[in-house]
Amino acid sequence: MQTTTTAVSGNGTPLPHRSPPSGWPAVVSVMLGIFVVVTTEILPIGLLTSIGSGFTVSDGTAGLMMTMPGFLAAVSAPLVTAATARFDRRLMLCLFMLLLALANFLAAVAPGYWLVLVSRVMVGITIGGFWSIGAGLAERLVPPASVGRATAVIFSAVPLGSVLGVPAGTLVGDLVGWRTAFAVMGVLTVAVLAMLFLCVPPLPPVRATRLGVLGGMLRGGGTRFALLLTFLVVLAHFGAYTYVTPFLERVTRVSGGQITVLLLLYGAAGILGTFLGGARVARHPRAVLGLAGALIAAATLLLPVLGRGTAGAVTLLLVWGLAYGAVPVASQTWFSKAAPHAPEAASVLFTASFQATISLGALTGGLLLDRTSPSTVMLLGGCTAALMVVAVGAHRVGPDGDERS
Repeated sequence: MQTTTTAVSGNGTPLPHRSPPSGWPAVVSVMLGIFVVVTTEILPIGLLTSIGSGFTVSDGTAGLMMTMPGFLAAVSAPLVTAATARFDRRLMLCLFMLLLALANFLAAVAPGYWLVLVSRVMVGITIGGFWSIGAGLAERLVPPASVGRATAVIFSAVPLGSVLGVPAGTLVGDLVGWRTAFAVMGVLTVAVLAMLFLCVPPLPPVRATRLGVLGGMLRGGGTRFALLLTFLVVLAHFGAYTYVTPFLERVTRVSGGQITVLLLLYGAAGILGTFLGGARVARHPRAVLGLAGALIAAATLLLPVLGRGTAGAVTLLLVWGLAYGAVPVASQTWFSKAAPHAPEAASVLFTASFQATISLGALTGGLLLDRTSPSTVMLLGGCTAALMVVAVGAHRVGPDGDERS
């Protein structure tokens, strides 16, 4: 595949090739930026019932806090990549961090639920913009020999933010209230903004992935299969996990403090799953993603039965966390393998598909929760994860290297 990646300056003239500096502080700054983006995005999951009761809205309506950012991120990821082709990348990263900080502070002081939703619109724009720019910066920050390691560090923010954000936010919210949790995230975001400004060097745009590249990737069988797998497993996970707090409250009947502990255990298992999956996904992507989907299916299908007791809920949340920890890195690996010559475009498609499906999962789960029960939401998630396992099992590789089903 040929890409239309070009080296341009702000006025459209070609830039001379320059060896990247050694910039691990900059790499860590970008990683922390993605970490606070991901954590802010999923922060409402553990605070869902508290926020809903604070504004007297249903849990399903409160789930819009998860739905809106994902849809906006899915749209903004490719658009921002193309629209900011001539702007300095450090400037754009800092602007998106500023927008994220303002969003968190707005949520912390919002007198009405509609303002919380406005803040989530700001979060969605930040997700798509920051990730589409930051994911491809490793080669400009470190020497060529360290690019692979630096890329791994940057991408590690996605699973780490996913598995740590909910329990950490729930803990802060349980101790001092959900508004304080958003305020803390705002302060943390400002600190990351300062790190980006101080540690990341000026980065004139040198690679601009055009929208045509994304269209070309979508015609490849490997990319379409990656989209299918990502859609099913993320829909299953976020359709159920967005509403895990109502399940633990109504079905397991545990207190707020116990929910915090359970989610922290889930997060610890998720970190383990991230590193276990990441160590094996390069050689065995099919096995890693298939096993993760199977464990998510088993955990969510069994929760309505075994999750009525604390011991059963703890065991299944540990399994669930272990499985989901491997999902983002495995999904991203599928996209990278489908487009090895266009890593930035692969990152954009990964981000857009992941975020759109997070929104759809949260929306579907919320609609179902308002009409049925938390147990039904878990069962739907389990069935969807099982479909992904079937898709992985039916997968084969064609003679041209494309993924076939």
